[in-house]
Amino acid sequence: MDKLEMMRVFCVVARTASFTKAAVELNIATQTVSKYVKVLEDRLGAQLFDRTTRKVMLNHTGNAYYERCVDLLEQFDEVESSVSTLHGTPKGTIRISAPTAFGEKHLVDALRDFQLANPEIMIELDLSNRRVSVVEEGYDMVLRISELSDSSLIAKKLCSMPLVVCASPEYLDKYGSPTVPTDLTAHNCYQFINAQYGKYWPFKINGEDIKVEVSGRFKSNSPSALSKMALAGLGVALSPLYIVSDDIRAGRLVTLFEQYQAYSFGVYAIYPHRKHLSKRVRVLVDFLAERFARLY
Repeated sequence: MDKLEMMRVFCVVARTASFTKAAVELNIATQTVSKYVKVLEDRLGAQLFDRTTRKVMLNHTGNAYYERCVDLLEQFDEVESSVSTLHGTPKGTIRISAPTAFGEKHLVDALRDFQLANPEIMIELDLSNRRVSVVEEGYDMVLRISELSDSSLIAKKLCSMPLVVCASPEYLDKYGSPTVPTDLTAHNCYQFINAQYGKYWPFKINGEDIKVEVSGRFKSNSPSALSKMALAGLGVALSPLYIVSDDIRAGRLVTLFEQYQAYSFGVYAIYPHRKHLSKRVRVLVDFLAERFARLY
């Protein structure tokens, strides 16, 4: 068996903590994954995993070996990438994670155009609102609509995304239109389950940053769900503009307090802190930065 292939299989098992999940990701049989790991352990003369009926976990030896394998495989991929760079053609696979709504609204179209220009790059895109671990889950790049908190990662800001307060014309006709942000305390406000703004909505009044505490009968970790509730005419939503821009243009939603808006999210491309970033990832980051700079 090829040593590099065994190392790659081992790393996927280590990352997913499952032979079955590794097999699905690698598109091979579970028995084949198990065989690769067994042959590798036999060659090394050491057990790398502690196995239970539900999952496999790296032991101390396995964890040390995993860290070395990740480094070696990255170096190997960089060597391959450098060779393709000499020919001017980026190649290989890029694993990406991005928020569902933003991915469906903007990223998929961008990646389509990127692959038209770079036909030898394969994309694996995971759309999820889950906060993934970039390194541990093996992503080459993650898009986040928030600030970076992990100093071991690199973040490149792609664009700014305004937040807007909006409601349907029907809701405003029935319950009245709030004229200043503090009027929101008397309205049914939908809350995003997010520590950054949640029930405290940010505004700028007379040059001062303030937060208005709101309440409402519906909360969600999906901004799309909040906008749908607002479209139903039942309340007020604070939403990223990319979620509601089409509805605002069509008159289905009305923006409020535009003169008081104080907050916008940064959209960041986040990737591991590597000395030599592969050309394929670097090309994609530059492409997205140029593309998204024109969004709003």
